Amino acid sequence: MIIRYDEETDTLTITFRDARIRESDEVRPGTIVDFGYDGGVVGIEILSASKVVEKTREIQFAVGE
Repeated sequence: MIIRYDEETDTLTITFRDARIRESDEVRPGTIVDFGYDGGVVGIEILSASKVVEKTREIQFAVGE
């Protein structure tokens, strides 16, 4: 999984896997989901990220038991 924040475009991109994107769908205003050829989610883009994500330059990662 790769998480990138682009300060210039204020976009947060989360890539779950390396796969070709077949289509993208704006599932909510400002939230775009990319789908692969197998129908699974490849990644998510959040536009105007600084308005919806606290501390865009800080990431906390937790793994459940």
